Amino acid sequence: MLGIDVTSVDRIKRMFEKFGIKAYQKFLSEEEIKLIKRAETAAGFWAAKEAASKAIGTGIGKECGFHDIKISKDELGAPKLKYKKHIRKKFNIKKSHLSITHDANLAIAVVKNSKKKK
Repeated sequence: MLGIDVTSVDRIKRMFEKFGIKAYQKFLSEEEIKLIKRAETAAGFWAAKEAASKAIGTGIGKECGFHDIKISKDELGAPKLKYKKHIRKKFNIKKSHLSITHDANLAIAVVKNSKKKK
């Protein structure tokens, strides 16, 4: 269960410039928005949620939306990922790992999920 996504930082910047906070509210919770200090972070969160949805095999859509996936940071600032309970249960997810990086106007995220043993 592996997913990857690449997002343009400029695309997220333009979205925010055009729509303001509503752009972030489309894909982030209020707690997640509080973590955004730069467009690179927002693009990384977008990529993370896309990668997470790909890791369960659905992509963002009817079965798994942006708000079914939560991004937070640990005490060292590393990103953490958590699916809502109904997603974890439906896709038998035991644990999720997330890595986000930024370079040359790109944000890239990789998500790896492990399944519960049956």
